[in-house]
Amino acid sequence: METSLQTPSKGNGTSTAVKVAYAKGDGIGPEIMDATLRILEAAGARIDFEEVTIGEQVYLSGNTSGIDKHAWDTIRKNKVFLKAPITTPRGGGYKSLNVTIRKSLGLYANVRPCNSLSPFVQTLHPNMDVVIVRENEEDLYAGIEHQQTDEVVQCLKLITRPGVEKIVRYAFEFAKVYNRKKVTCFVKDNIMKHTDGLFSTVFQEIAAEYPNIDSQTMIVDIGAAKLANRPEDFDVVVMPNLYGDIISDIAAEISGSVGLAGSSNIGMECAMFEAIHGSAPDISGQNIANPSGLLRGAIMMLNHIGQPDVAEKIENAWLATIENGIHTADIFNENHSTKKVGTREFADAVISHMGHKPNALKAVSYEADAQFNLPAYKRPAPKNKEFKGVDVFVDWKGEDVNDLARMLNEIEGPLKLSMITNRGVKVWPEGFSETFCTDHWRCRFENASGAEVTSKTVAEVLSQAYVKNIDVIKTENLYTFDGERGYSLGQGQ
Repeated sequence: METSLQTPSKGNGTSTAVKVAYAKGDGIGPEIMDATLRILEAAGARIDFEEVTIGEQVYLSGNTSGIDKHAWDTIRKNKVFLKAPITTPRGGGYKSLNVTIRKSLGLYANVRPCNSLSPFVQTLHPNMDVVIVRENEEDLYAGIEHQQTDEVVQCLKLITRPGVEKIVRYAFEFAKVYNRKKVTCFVKDNIMKHTDGLFSTVFQEIAAEYPNIDSQTMIVDIGAAKLANRPEDFDVVVMPNLYGDIISDIAAEISGSVGLAGSSNIGMECAMFEAIHGSAPDISGQNIANPSGLLRGAIMMLNHIGQPDVAEKIENAWLATIENGIHTADIFNENHSTKKVGTREFADAVISHMGHKPNALKAVSYEADAQFNLPAYKRPAPKNKEFKGVDVFVDWKGEDVNDLARMLNEIEGPLKLSMITNRGVKVWPEGFSETFCTDHWRCRFENASGAEVTSKTVAEVLSQAYVKNIDVIKTENLYTFDGERGYSLGQGQ
């Protein structure tokens, strides 16, 4: 079944041309963008395009962000951006441009419809029609990483209440507007009880506001397994950034092909539309790439800017092309394909089907101005925050953790050593000799006396550690919030 997808419209439904920034990208990007632009023009899209250059060319000019000020100014001015895939050079500390754009413009919702086109595109799941709604700004994709010792690097996983509220509410609003019956949340809150635990808690809070929509929370590993095996049991699935990135690609692939999937990236002011696949430099310039993913992203863009008439015309022509067996090599199969074509020829075929509708596949019908109720975040009243201690992270090359504990136990003051962990596992007191340890130790100091603990108390601990030549690499303060512990126990504690 074909998925109808709109996002909150910024257009007015009139004949006025909408200004849109676009980038041809790298690898196969220029080919599929040219094909997409030709289809948009043939369909009468009311768009005034303005090109920007981003990606590999900009990276290699010495700009480690992959985007310059002119491109930023153009995208921010137009508010809508159609982007072909780009290549991030390997090594050299280059940051992902996709992540940079999404976070810088506040594009918090990544929406990826994954539906089958059976029997014309091969799939084991002919009735699949799932929309993945992925949080787009935080989680591990904050990209805050540090090497702390010779043997250990870390990446900070950041989950915020406003970030979760926005993405979960978007998922439920999407389900409400498009008459979908269920929203499922994928998390790993049995292990990450504070980060994924917050995501799960907020999901349950917001689900209560939508009593007519079924809600379900699943552990991400079993949820992913069930989605891969029985996707017809799912409708809208919402999840944190990393899980969403992985699972949306899996969902697209099992629906038929990652190459057919487009996505929208929606913020309160700006929006970006793209294919979900990469730049595929190994096939660039050969006229064999499938432009469908970027074209479907453009269809989502048309709905967003208030041109559902053009979106409907293009998508039905695309469906009719697929149904008539005119396929690029990536989806060509002997049973249902009638003609193998290249990138340009596929675009020609879609254009020739303008005004046609599919017969076996379900034709789409789009309505203007889908309205999502997405109120601004309101910060709740602050909780009672109490200082309980500090985790002191130490680079220590010793073999016997008892030696480290003896030095730390000599530190005077209200904070006393209560636990040492290595890679999260408690190794003191009463650790196991079988536990493998690196050179990275978390040493927890907690208030044993009941005396007041402040940042100055922590400074005194660190000062005494310095005198003992203990290499402190970071600290994390321990707090309770309204009496609830705001930090994890050690594994085995």
